Amino acid sequence: MIALSDHGEDVFTLEALTQAAIIFTMAVAIILANVLIIATFINARGPGEVINCYLLSLAVADLLCGLLVVPLSVYPALVQQWVYGDLVCRLVGYLEVTLWAVTVYTFMWISVDRYLAVRKPLRYETVQTKTRGQCWMAFTWISAAMMCCPPLLGFNQPIFDRDAYVCMLDWRDMAAYSITLAILVLGPSLITIVYTYFYIFSMMRKLRNGVPIHDKEYATALSENLSNPSHVMSFVLVVAFWLSWLPFILLRLYEYWSGNRVTVIPHIHFAVFWLGILNSVWKAFILVTLSPQFRLMLRILCLTICCRQKGRLQLELIGMDADD
Repeated sequence: MIALSDHGEDVFTLEALTQAAIIFTMAVAIILANVLIIATFINARGPGEVINCYLLSLAVADLLCGLLVVPLSVYPALVQQWVYGDLVCRLVGYLEVTLWAVTVYTFMWISVDRYLAVRKPLRYETVQTKTRGQCWMAFTWISAAMMCCPPLLGFNQPIFDRDAYVCMLDWRDMAAYSITLAILVLGPSLITIVYTYFYIFSMMRKLRNGVPIHDKEYATALSENLSNPSHVMSFVLVVAFWLSWLPFILLRLYEYWSGNRVTVIPHIHFAVFWLGILNSVWKAFILVTLSPQFRLMLRILCLTICCRQKGRLQLELIGMDADD
């Protein structure tokens, strides 16, 4: 709520200021974290792993969310209403769904990549190439953008959630389309993720239990691939994503089927939505914690920046000496 001072100026409540500050802080954190991830992968030279293409795609999706979606909720959180017009509201809702679909599909491709590394350890490098991974990512972005575009064309009205301070598309007006889109996005992705990681961890368990493998070359390649930390790191990324968004999904499903909006718990809509958005920050911590390769690339990025700064400083000093 907004109060008026004696001079007629707007005075924002402590609650509104706190929520706006939380959203602003999240926007800054998302931008900084994902700029760091993108810079780390771009700065890395050499072939690298194919999974890096998918991780870069995730970082780009999160960065766009931090730049184009999250900041637009800061001022509405202060004034308790949407102030940017219906067109911007529709664009924000479209971006939310599109970036979410890109993320879900990307996790599916990551799980397929990790599955192939275990299922076909001798042929993995020929089956999964960097060019093929980039093609899959381009296909994913184009497909998600096209599948999510009907609401953008004016087939329904966007709604402003006054509790979460974010614009969303009203999928209830397009129930058939919404169900079809959910099946196309969640169906293949969830089935693929569950199957591939079940197979990966089953093979890890068999290898630890000493199950005999007669082909020594295959056994050696399999053992090397299973020792790659990317399996666990990617699995933790997937779990963190779904745990972040599960409260929001369950709340929305409950409200849809019951027909009643939950108001018993204060700020529950604000908490569950921004908990899901906060997933865009967790990825950086997971990469730093569980990926030795990413830590090495990050160290190389830091050294590169430091060397450039030292080089510029030396040039400036040389220039000063020349002037003297």
